[in-house]
Amino acid sequence: MSPTARDGVNGLEGIVAAETVLSEVDGEAGRLVIRGRSLDELSDWTFEDVISLLWSGFFETLPDDLTAALGVARSEVFEEVAGLDRRLAERAPIEVMRALTARLSDGDDLATALRLVAAPAVFTAAAIRARVGEPPIHPDPERGHASDILRMTRGVPGSSAEVKALDAYLVTVADHGLNASTFAARVTASTLAGLTSAVLSGISALKGPLHGGAPGPVIEMLDGVGEAAQARAWLEGALDRGDRLMGFGHRVYKVRDPRADALKRAVRALTHASNTPPARLQLAEAVETAALEILRERKPDRSLQTNVELYTALILEALAFPASAFTCVFAMGRVAGWVAHAREQVQGGRLIRPQSRYVGPVPRAAA
Repeated sequence: MSPTARDGVNGLEGIVAAETVLSEVDGEAGRLVIRGRSLDELSDWTFEDVISLLWSGFFETLPDDLTAALGVARSEVFEEVAGLDRRLAERAPIEVMRALTARLSDGDDLATALRLVAAPAVFTAAAIRARVGEPPIHPDPERGHASDILRMTRGVPGSSAEVKALDAYLVTVADHGLNASTFAARVTASTLAGLTSAVLSGISALKGPLHGGAPGPVIEMLDGVGEAAQARAWLEGALDRGDRLMGFGHRVYKVRDPRADALKRAVRALTHASNTPPARLQLAEAVETAALEILRERKPDRSLQTNVELYTALILEALAFPASAFTCVFAMGRVAGWVAHAREQVQGGRLIRPQSRYVGPVPRAAA
């Protein structure tokens, strides 16, 4: 008999819902594999390179280099920025991005897929600028994706170190097994609704604070701690209040999240290249050390380690993205995985239709 939520398997934990060639999350070993390559092997890849890796075999034709095609796609989706009116601009960036993405037509071809990767980048940049009264900036199709994201968002090109740091982030979060947003995308794709519908499902699931909405509060935690010397006292006070320590613990990883290490290296490289004071990184490291000590003391029966959220917040803050848009930047990377999983699901040709077990009241038997 298959395990059910009633048997103690909550949230489908431990149940295999799909077979995939895309990624493996080994929670016991702390390892992430993307199509046969470890995350460490991908550390110097561009986001376009990783898209090509993820999408290989899922489209009839795939250019050797997606840079130019993705640049064209950014220019195409920019036309939809005209739908960003005053009322929409007042909403959270993730809601702006989702609404504008919904203006794109559904389809299953490569052109649709590229526009969906372009959409979070173009629409998030426009949403960030609209919130401060600045006009959107047209994409530059000659630039790489990470480079153009920074230029469209800030109005000036990023340094080579900043571009490399953003590429590292997008690569790190591009795919991560059957997480909540990817599963949502696959469910929608299984109905043959189209890639746009599948990506919109992914965005909606990512928005939740238990998934992609988590990195923003890390900044609030760091600001609350203020100084490295205050880390332990502040964190203990937070736990005494029943608060969750953001950036620690993961549903799958029983050891340290390998993405945390990848992003920590990227933050260090960016700090060194830009000659900026490492104070924020030192604060985060002090918080990390104190939090891990406290969690070992208070929850000795659980392995609560650093997850991707802590250094996600640090790297996106260093790149001058507002905390309100962190989830949008997460979507910029994860959309590559959503598209790949959607195409894989459609190729499998099976509608996802799990069963539930009724535990409600039973009708009275007829007299």
